Amino acid sequence: MGFTGLDTDAGLAVLNSFLEDKSYIEGFTPSQADVAVFDAVKKAPNATTYPHAARWFKHIASFGAGKSSLPGAKKAASAYGPEAAAAAPAAADDDDIDLFGSEDEEVDEEAEKLKQKRLEEYHAKKANKPKVVAKSMISLDVKPWDDETDLKELEKSVRSINMDGLVWGASQLIPVGYGISKLRIGCVVEDDKVGVDDLSDQITAFEDYVQSVDVHTFNKL
Repeated sequence: MGFTGLDTDAGLAVLNSFLEDKSYIEGFTPSQADVAVFDAVKKAPNATTYPHAARWFKHIASFGAGKSSLPGAKKAASAYGPEAAAAAPAAADDDDIDLFGSEDEEVDEEAEKLKQKRLEEYHAKKANKPKVVAKSMISLDVKPWDDETDLKELEKSVRSINMDGLVWGASQLIPVGYGISKLRIGCVVEDDKVGVDDLSDQITAFEDYVQSVDVHTFNKL
């Protein structure tokens, strides 16, 4: 049950479909469920073929060594995901067909043809399915260098970042102590177009104002 063969195209296709409307494997925050599946995937999926899986993989990878401290108990990747095994996305609805292990060569050949036909129908159905634009709402904490940093110019610099799929939202100043406040600013992004790491890099490029950037909240819309 659950995810299997995540280092194969068939397994990645199931994972990509599973993550079309999800930010994480379980719930709304990263956990050991994400780490288990991340480890089973082994390397970053192709972003063109598997955009949702690639977006999720990049986000989990950004935790680095901190992945081990994510909440939850780590299980095998097969303990998570869809009910159907990835190796059989087009299992027969009513008939029990032995696709493997038949001693009759002719029966095996017919079963293999039926399996291939079902796979083709499955992929055709997925190809014709309307694409859902995955979006996320993110809140970022932008920290200045000190109490002399011009926060108005800092926010102006942040909002000057213009990316396809990025819409800036409301902001507020949050006191952190010693007369210093940080800028908390929200935005909505299209997951396939805007990565948190890329956005953070562009913000920290304003090095005259910005000391660091942290993700305060990350929610799937």
